[in-house]
Amino acid sequence: MQPGSARITGWGLYAPDRVLTNDDLSTLVDTSDEWIQSRTGIRERRVAAPWESTATLASVAARRALAVAGVDPADVDMILVATITPDYQFPATATLVKEAIGCANAAAMDVGAACSGFVYALTSAHAYVMSGMYRNVLVIGAEALSRVLDFTDRNTCVLFGDGAGAVLLSASEEPTGGLRGFELTVDPAGAYKIWLPAGGNRNPATPDTMDRRGHFLRMDGRETYRYATRTLARSALKAIERAGLTPDDITLFVPHQANIRIIESVAKQLGLSMDRVYVNVDRYGNTSAASVPIALAEAVERGRVQPGDHLVFVAFGAGYTSGAAVVEWTADPALSSRANGTDRDVSIHAPDDWTSDDPTQPVLRPFFADHETARPLPVAAEPADAPQQPVVAEGVAP
Repeated sequence: MQPGSARITGWGLYAPDRVLTNDDLSTLVDTSDEWIQSRTGIRERRVAAPWESTATLASVAARRALAVAGVDPADVDMILVATITPDYQFPATATLVKEAIGCANAAAMDVGAACSGFVYALTSAHAYVMSGMYRNVLVIGAEALSRVLDFTDRNTCVLFGDGAGAVLLSASEEPTGGLRGFELTVDPAGAYKIWLPAGGNRNPATPDTMDRRGHFLRMDGRETYRYATRTLARSALKAIERAGLTPDDITLFVPHQANIRIIESVAKQLGLSMDRVYVNVDRYGNTSAASVPIALAEAVERGRVQPGDHLVFVAFGAGYTSGAAVVEWTADPALSSRANGTDRDVSIHAPDDWTSDDPTQPVLRPFFADHETARPLPVAAEPADAPQQPVVAEGVAP
């Protein structure tokens, strides 16, 4: 039976404990705290620990979302993980998340729409629920971008960070609430403006791709900035229009946290004062697909969202992709407290033929070595048919 609506019933976020400041980065590249803050609004960002990965970050955020919703993992029908930094090319990171949180009955797949990925995944989850196919869909945005950044390039390495956010979208018999309107676009003309050249089948890993630093993120920042400021506002307005609303009806604007100047420009185009815009780019940087759900979960936890509010999520990313969604909020924000004390140990079985090294980039390790307790990394089982060893990562509440 088709439901009356698909509502957000749970939310959660996870940010790694490691903090990388602008002053830290100024020892690696020609930059300064003043230079970064004046151009981006970013003060610091988070970096995943050696035992953490996109899958473990996603799993902690997802557990918190389920705890808030009061839904058992066995009742989750589908897991969608939006990411451009999967643990592996395959299997899907969502597969590993399914194991970690114990969703025995769920289908699982990744969504690759870069910074717009969470909005793309949310609209997909809405379609699954409203069709009557599934009742509970976990939508997660998670990234470990610190592992694909070139820390000799000050134009990109200062911008990005690691983290994860999640929501649970659930069927409701009530006809109101949930997604009211959306807009998804992609402009292939920007395909090579934000990209990672090597590692796919077009440019497989070779000594040459390593020498050319082709396994690190590249971005034409100037052109991306210009395009983003135009596209974000246009996408948001289209979604608001499709919801039958106007910008005056929007209680809180939750944009992709890429750059404070982009956020301010888009808010101005929409006629929104900054007190109706949620901003946390200063503390997390750009976490790509995790950006919007982290901001949303934090906004709810801080009392910025109440039942009946109309929210706009909007994002822009590699592709160029863009996505906007208007949501009527229905959940009690006080339910956020249910996530307190959620188990932060994540266990994912290790491969039986591969041993992992510390994936933290070597230039970053000295910043954390003096105040971090070493933990075991996943190891290959010996022999091949021996029981597989779990990867255990303990998260730290942001």
